[in-house]
Amino acid sequence: MANVIKLRKGLDINLKGAAEEKILQLKSNGKYALVPDDFEGVIPKVVVKEGDKVKAGDALFVNKQYPDVKFASPVSGTVREVVRGERRKVLCVRVDADAQQEYVDFGKKDVEKMDGAAVIKALTEAGIFGYINQLPYAVSTNPETLPKAIFVSAKRDMPLAANFEVEVKGQELEFQTGLTALSKIAKTYLGVGMHSSMENYRNVEVTVFDGPCPAGNVGVQVNHLDPVNKGEVVWTIGDPSVVLFIGRLFRMGKVDLTRMVALCGSEVIRPTYVDMLVGQELATLVSNSYDATHSVRIINGNPLTGRPTTKDGFLGAHTSEITIIPEGDDNDEMFGWIMPRFGQFSTNRSYCSWLFGKKKYAPDARVKGGERHMIMSGEYDKVLPVDIYGEYLIKAIIAGDIDRQEQLGIYEVAPEDFALAEFVDSSKLELQRIVREGLNILRKENA
Repeated sequence: MANVIKLRKGLDINLKGAAEEKILQLKSNGKYALVPDDFEGVIPKVVVKEGDKVKAGDALFVNKQYPDVKFASPVSGTVREVVRGERRKVLCVRVDADAQQEYVDFGKKDVEKMDGAAVIKALTEAGIFGYINQLPYAVSTNPETLPKAIFVSAKRDMPLAANFEVEVKGQELEFQTGLTALSKIAKTYLGVGMHSSMENYRNVEVTVFDGPCPAGNVGVQVNHLDPVNKGEVVWTIGDPSVVLFIGRLFRMGKVDLTRMVALCGSEVIRPTYVDMLVGQELATLVSNSYDATHSVRIINGNPLTGRPTTKDGFLGAHTSEITIIPEGDDNDEMFGWIMPRFGQFSTNRSYCSWLFGKKKYAPDARVKGGERHMIMSGEYDKVLPVDIYGEYLIKAIIAGDIDRQEQLGIYEVAPEDFALAEFVDSSKLELQRIVREGLNILRKENA
């Protein structure tokens, strides 16, 4: 029987446009790109050039600081372009896929007979080790610092999040293989939701997290199971599809970065699931999925933590949703804030919509107010189910007080843990950006 942890703090936001449990067959247009910014903390060094032929599994770039950590091409084909931005920053490496796919053969392996060092070596050679993150700093990890534990969250509970149990159906052996491989490196914890079908996996400690969003955040789960202290490192996988990538590598001997993605949001005509490869161009998915006469925002991810993109963008390395919501720049509200707003969501009953109980909402992308002085109101604590003082930590980061940040638990948090706090924040502060900048400064100071 799995251990159950009950969380009371948090907030579930019911939005229109959740994906139906139907899988749409999508034909790719053959355009792919791997984006280094999807791997936080990685400084890329490109190892291919325009015109090179690559197979699926060949490295496109490596982590400059840890050259053994490669990042594999999702497809075989021809390197079309290395796109660079200001100061020659690598924005992405584009690949035009072959009609007939070829894969690098890494050989099938029996993970039961492998040790941790062999697992790490196999993952780095295949170019998928960089999909594993770490705390502290919430960055892509490195093979030189072994963790005290590994945490995998299979509970997705952000607004409109894709249900991982739909994806894992029929791939249970791959998921078990991936978990077994991770358990060879360090003790591995698997976090699942209530009434989950994933409580019976072997070689891991399964914990049920019962509570509202963000109970599925891997940082929240680390905080309740084995908090990170200064000098300690844990590896985290908040995107359970990565475990499938690992399992496929050992069972099939090749890199297969296929994942199930939810096309969702109130502007989507038919919300559904679709199988896509990491880095696949979004044009074929979103072109006819919404009313083009509406002003919309396309989000690479969920509404709280995703990044704005366009139909010419590419599926992120850790993206399980493509969300389309109204932009709101063409919205004309008569009498503005004075209206009762029966159809708009509020956390503090300032709109009359709370009278109708639980209903689904279709918010737009407007912030509805400008940044202002920080109000110490306890708003963050209501939606942060972790043992830290969120408001004081944010103040310490803004002030640049590193000692205070360490005392307040910055080593335990990731930017996504503050997504809900940012949503309810009366001060309209970009909390996720503030936390990320604080972590980057701390990482540089401790290097």
